[in-house]
Amino acid sequence: MSLIQPRTPSGTLELLPRDQMVFQHMLDVIRRGYERFGFVQVETPVFELKDVLLTKSGGETEKQVYFVQSTGSLQQGHTPDMALHFDLTVPLARYVAQYERELAFPFRRYQIQRSYRGERPQKGRAREFYQCDIDVIGKDKLAAAYDAELPAIIVQIFTELGIGDFTIHFSNRKILLGLLTGWGVTDSEVQKLVLREIDKLDKIGLDKVRESIITLGLTTDLAVKLMELVAMKGDKDEMLAALRGMNSQDHIFAEGLAEMTTMVESLRALGVPETRTRINLAIARGLDYYTGTVYETLIDAHPEIGSVCSGGRYEDLASMYTKSKLPGVGLSIGATRLYEQLADLKLLPPVPHTVQVLITQLESERSAEYLALAADLRAIGLTVENYLEPAKLDKQLKYADKSGVPLAILFGTKECEAGTVLVKELARKIQHEVKREDLVHLLLELLSQRS
Repeated sequence: MSLIQPRTPSGTLELLPRDQMVFQHMLDVIRRGYERFGFVQVETPVFELKDVLLTKSGGETEKQVYFVQSTGSLQQGHTPDMALHFDLTVPLARYVAQYERELAFPFRRYQIQRSYRGERPQKGRAREFYQCDIDVIGKDKLAAAYDAELPAIIVQIFTELGIGDFTIHFSNRKILLGLLTGWGVTDSEVQKLVLREIDKLDKIGLDKVRESIITLGLTTDLAVKLMELVAMKGDKDEMLAALRGMNSQDHIFAEGLAEMTTMVESLRALGVPETRTRINLAIARGLDYYTGTVYETLIDAHPEIGSVCSGGRYEDLASMYTKSKLPGVGLSIGATRLYEQLADLKLLPPVPHTVQVLITQLESERSAEYLALAADLRAIGLTVENYLEPAKLDKQLKYADKSGVPLAILFGTKECEAGTVLVKELARKIQHEVKREDLVHLLLELLSQRS
């Protein structure tokens, strides 16, 4: 019988143990960051009913959906009535509408789960990927200060991850929409198309965006004026002053400027470093889904990899599922894409092995003592592994070193008679002999030095 070649489907992520630890550490840092600000975790089914999931999606989205169908149902000729979720936003909308009466608003939720899309696998686009979403949902209204809280969370998370300098670029769609209205571009569909073209600025450049906008019906003068605006640079106070100086009388523009001012004030009150955020009017987020504040996060030294965290404000999350008005603001970290990009750039620092101590087996007749010591160390909170079969010490130490375990404990008849234990630092190749009663103190000291 010929062997089947072991392989994984393209567009999926499968890691070796040491890499998986790094990825899991990243997810843990994100989770802690979300919870530190009072957000609660929810988890929704990996598949949703088709009519619920695809309520607002168009034909292109439906082409990317993985439908779910049992073998029995398929044999009976039934069409699928379920599909894997392609993001976490639609499941959130369904969740909030379904449990609206039981939830406390504003509802602060985070969700870390895999999503599935029928993409053509390529760099940055996967079929199966982790998303780490965070949203605040209000009932009827939601204060603009929440728009600042989410970037404050991301700043803490990315700083703890140690990925280097990064900047959260933000804008408010109402500013550009209000200006377009004041300049006589009042067709809402044209306005949306203009913002979609602006969102392509970093991909196709200013000249091509200007040409595209002119084809939408804007005059050359207006297109030039708009491009000068989105290319404007300065610190946050300078940008706000420049916008106030435009003296626009449009009420949508005024709303956007007021919300942006509140956001800047709130970011400072939250202690977010000035260098971590900046106003960038070219951030438009092409999706019409967003109605106010929008964000994109770039790693300063590697802008070519694109945004590693994005989102914004939306006016009504669940309008297809409930008559209640549920405005919100959210951000999403594409964890799989972020990990792959950072790993390629070697920007993710190594993380400690989940096992802190390996207890070797020098003498098989002492196996019960080795097991008892491991139990004692676990009782004080250490993660400990026993080597459970007789083997040469060199083999056991090589196993620990290759696995990434930092410390190994050795003791046999000689050490037991002397009342001592040997502790080996594998990376530094240093060995300590310590009295049995001082073992815990030494282990904690060595582990604290590593952290």
